[in-house]
Amino acid sequence: MTIYAQSRSGGEGTHLLEEARRQLAVGELPGAIYHDPEIFELEMEKIFARAWVYLAHESEIPNVGDYVVRYIGRDSFVLIRDENGNVRAHFNMCRHRGMQVCRSEMGNASHFRCPYHGWTYRNDGTLVGVPAGKEAYGDRLNKEAWGLIPIPRLDQYNGMIFGSLDPKAPSLDEWLGDMKWYLDLFTRRSAAGLEVIGAPHRWMIDADWKLGADNFVGDAYHTLMTHRSMVELGLAPPDPQFAMYGEHVHIPGKGHGLGMIGAPPNIPLPPFWGYPEEIVRSLKENYPSEAHVRVAEKLNFVHGTVFPNLSILNVMIGRDHVHPPTPMLTFRLWHPIAPGKMEVWSWFLVEKDAPEWFKEQSRLTYLRTFGTSGVFEQDDAEMWRGITRAAGGEMARRNRMNYQMGMDHLAPDPNWPGPGVAYPLDYAEANQRNFYARWLEMLEA
Repeated sequence: MTIYAQSRSGGEGTHLLEEARRQLAVGELPGAIYHDPEIFELEMEKIFARAWVYLAHESEIPNVGDYVVRYIGRDSFVLIRDENGNVRAHFNMCRHRGMQVCRSEMGNASHFRCPYHGWTYRNDGTLVGVPAGKEAYGDRLNKEAWGLIPIPRLDQYNGMIFGSLDPKAPSLDEWLGDMKWYLDLFTRRSAAGLEVIGAPHRWMIDADWKLGADNFVGDAYHTLMTHRSMVELGLAPPDPQFAMYGEHVHIPGKGHGLGMIGAPPNIPLPPFWGYPEEIVRSLKENYPSEAHVRVAEKLNFVHGTVFPNLSILNVMIGRDHVHPPTPMLTFRLWHPIAPGKMEVWSWFLVEKDAPEWFKEQSRLTYLRTFGTSGVFEQDDAEMWRGITRAAGGEMARRNRMNYQMGMDHLAPDPNWPGPGVAYPLDYAEANQRNFYARWLEMLEA
């Protein structure tokens, strides 16, 4: 029995998936996949209920009792460091009548008390307090059986904390696969590791979550037009095609992908993203292989997506027309809210042991380019909103989007030192085709 017979609604969305499967084989996709209620429900059921989803960086909860509230699909979790220093994630729902036990997005707590009837839990999830327990339950309530429900799967990679709602999900190590090699480029530049500065920025966009993931997994092509004003203002390299010069890399079967962009021809840019000497020395000592050092030396812009909805951007860019370009690193999550609507979560990260002057310069660069009101961020958001509006109409079901870039004329780069399949030009769409192949595979599982 196929997913189309199993789906809850069995309507137009199922036919849309059939069309998507046929079209992707020739590098096309139906336009309506970005704004279809049935597709969205299937994504909640088949992808976000089964995938490993990024929750937080360990530096957000450094101390005992520190917590943040995070989300997978429509489920809310309290991610906390308990009294023993262990990282846990509890489903944010009281076991008595289901009220959220934590209504603050972040803080420090040894206990959580439900505001409805007062059931109280330790930060390890154990139920320890029931008002009028003797009178109401005759002192017979088994508190050990009524603790907060833990997330089915929780694991970390280099300080990045992921969770899964599926107790039978593959290990995080298997889920990430060869993408770990590329995550090491960002997370292992120093022995001290990364730290998040400030709370994540959050904002709503009337756009489908896949558009953010699609853009970051492999779409260097859009910079030529969408961000052309940034070139003209001097915030990006003077060649409008600057994002073309690099490697287009994906991990087959996993959905992950990156664009690894270097300097345009005849435009000198500093090596290693332009990081200060202290960080360059550190990465040479802490990277797991010489191949990592060789790749990082030629990088100035990296964009990528860990399937399904975590993206990473590590770029050297100008925050205005006065200051020199500065490298910055951001993680962003495309959190699905409803059909055609997502919440963007955006973190700024930097090496813990980086010089304080650099941390501040990098933070300001992030704020003015890819923060909530950043100039690059607004460019992208307007595009995604427009696509989603168009995808909600009847004609979108007849429109085929072209994902054929690089299909017939680009061959893999045999000299690329990293894992995965790499093409020697970042104007390609192999990464997107790989992303949607994984998307369809999970919807059909």
